[in-house]
Amino acid sequence: MVKQERAARTRQALIQAAAAVFAEEGFVTASLSTISGRAGVSNGALHFHFANKSMLADAVEAAAAEAVHRITEEAQTPQGTSLQAVVDATHELMNGLATDIVLRGGFELAGDSARRGESSLRAHWQRWVEDTLRRAQDEGSLAEGVSWADAARIIVAVTAGFEVLGGGDASWLSQQNITRFWEVILPCLAGPQGVDRLMSAGSRSLQQ
Repeated sequence: MVKQERAARTRQALIQAAAAVFAEEGFVTASLSTISGRAGVSNGALHFHFANKSMLADAVEAAAAEAVHRITEEAQTPQGTSLQAVVDATHELMNGLATDIVLRGGFELAGDSARRGESSLRAHWQRWVEDTLRRAQDEGSLAEGVSWADAARIIVAVTAGFEVLGGGDASWLSQQNITRFWEVILPCLAGPQGVDRLMSAGSRSLQQ
């Protein structure tokens, strides 16, 4: 049992270190020796867990995908509307990108040209936004003349922009910036009757 726990800790340390190096250097430039050194383990220990760099990148993206899944699941509450869920999930995703190196590294890999076509991370986020806004339209939460597809394209594009800009300047990922975005866009999406019931700062901010 102790040996298994030690192996699990080593694997997690390697994923954390790899995420940081991938985020800083990109997939092609990152070396396994740099990653093992960052994790504080030998190259042999790294190869015991991951046969090559691609497998290590896959593990980072899988861990990041779990984080995105957790964020989107927690945003959907029985008491809230689908549109509020998108607001809340956007706040949590940007906060995660600012504070969770594995999530940051996963998204950096998803945008890396050397890994293009191998990642479903951004596609997962896009599908969730589309599905949730489709439900918002079915609920009657969207303003007249606004389609869920148009709203999804805008939100996915803007969140991708925050993600990319946040890689160089973390202030782009601040709650204040995300709140300002929603303050501008929500009146257009929800219309005058529904917008008063929505919280641009996220409904979860009241619980913190």
